Amino acid sequence: MSGWIEICALEDIAPQGSRVVASEQGNIALFRAADDRIFALHDKCPHRGGPLSQGIVHGETVSCPLHGWKLGLKDGEAVAPDQGCAKSFAAKLEGGLVWLKFER
Repeated sequence: MSGWIEICALEDIAPQGSRVVASEQGNIALFRAADDRIFALHDKCPHRGGPLSQGIVHGETVSCPLHGWKLGLKDGEAVAPDQGCAKSFAAKLEGGLVWLKFER
């Protein structure tokens, strides 16, 4: 599977909230920032595997619900002093719909 896939309407994701999408690559967390930007990360914190989709979104970061690690929503990189990365995926908002790009 490759290319853009329509996932849901923007209003299906709460502001500063998330939604989980199952894929062959594992669960992907879609995040909606307060200004309606959309981001997508592998739903697994690089520290201990916590579900990022259950974390708190603030600005352009999400805090892991297990140990509070903060990861950048744009690139999945841990915020210093923590180190690690959650895989990021291309996501976009177009015509009120959320799209996710899958690549093999």
